[in-house]
Amino acid sequence: MSQLRLRRVLRYVGVVVLLIVVLVVVGYLSGLGAMGAGAVGERLARMQVSSQWTGEHFANSLPSEEPALWPATVAWFTGSSPYSIPASPPPILRRSASDFESSPASGLRITWLGHSTLLVEIDSYRILIDPVWGERTSPFTWMGPERFHEPPLPWNELPPLDAVLISHDHYDHLDMPTIRRLIDTDVPILVPLGVGAHLEHWQIPAERIIEHDWWDEYQLGDLRLVTTPARHFSGRSMLMTDRMQTLWAGWALIGPAHRIYYSGDTAMFPGFHEIGRRLGPFDATMIESGAYNQLWRDVHVGPEQAVQAHVMVGGKVMIPVHWGTFDLALHSWTEPVERVMIAAQRFGVTVATPQPGQSVEPATVPPPTRWWPTTEWETAEEAPVVSSSLNQALLPQPGS
Repeated sequence: MSQLRLRRVLRYVGVVVLLIVVLVVVGYLSGLGAMGAGAVGERLARMQVSSQWTGEHFANSLPSEEPALWPATVAWFTGSSPYSIPASPPPILRRSASDFESSPASGLRITWLGHSTLLVEIDSYRILIDPVWGERTSPFTWMGPERFHEPPLPWNELPPLDAVLISHDHYDHLDMPTIRRLIDTDVPILVPLGVGAHLEHWQIPAERIIEHDWWDEYQLGDLRLVTTPARHFSGRSMLMTDRMQTLWAGWALIGPAHRIYYSGDTAMFPGFHEIGRRLGPFDATMIESGAYNQLWRDVHVGPEQAVQAHVMVGGKVMIPVHWGTFDLALHSWTEPVERVMIAAQRFGVTVATPQPGQSVEPATVPPPTRWWPTTEWETAEEAPVVSSSLNQALLPQPGS
């Protein structure tokens, strides 16, 4: 090859490489706002006196194994179920504001809006939990897991709210476009320590942000909103520079007549017993049951351990959440609910299986309705999920 031709080839390669670099940088910058902001000043000082703060980051109360990067990467490319995404959009129950004009007859009504988004009506209060109306669980509008179905309740049809609760800062629980829709309201937003920095970055007024450590309480009239421990992690940066820099949590809502528990994202840990002792029993629990794998067993609890967690906190009716809306794992999209129902039968647990948009009144739960299609999925024996560092003798067993 002549020197002239070589120079032309190198120039062409250089232009291509430069274009790729520019596209990567522009793409990254397009999601920078959604990645939020880190804590500084008084917010950081409060985080640093938390019992959960190690000196550099937050930590779980039980030692957790880090997912092995290479096996997890290989699994993502080779081990995904052909049914991880539904062939057609799942059925939803479309709702409007008029559906919520009348208070629930029992005093407690829980409406599942898909994944972990819940509208809770409890003892005359309305609480919105982990609201995600966005199309993708990603900092980017053009890339990332896309929702299977549209939100069953349009944002402009939401009834008046008394508070919004956030469990942690992952994209499938803290959605910037949704949070920004709250800017011009007067609704208080309760978050774990450090998460408020994201909200302020997105123009939520500081006086409406209430940050909690585990076991902190907020009194909303005669409704107690209690932040509960969980076993998980946090972070929004694509470069993982903010991993564990904000706290993760669940929530207990305790009214004069009813009480419910929402797990947030969590693996199995003995803290469920303490939550039950201190705050239970609960009329209903909403336990995360999807997006699991043994490779990240200390991040997500999985279906069988979700049922055990329900028993440990003293739940009456279990509503499995964190499934059916986004493809965030390798399993069939219907597998979580199938396995929850089997485990619940073994433990004698009452399960409600609302379709997205459907309401449940725990006082009168109908038999589970199979609104999802039949797909191939793996059983607990074929694909077990068991969190590490556990004394199995202290966990509930069927028939115990």
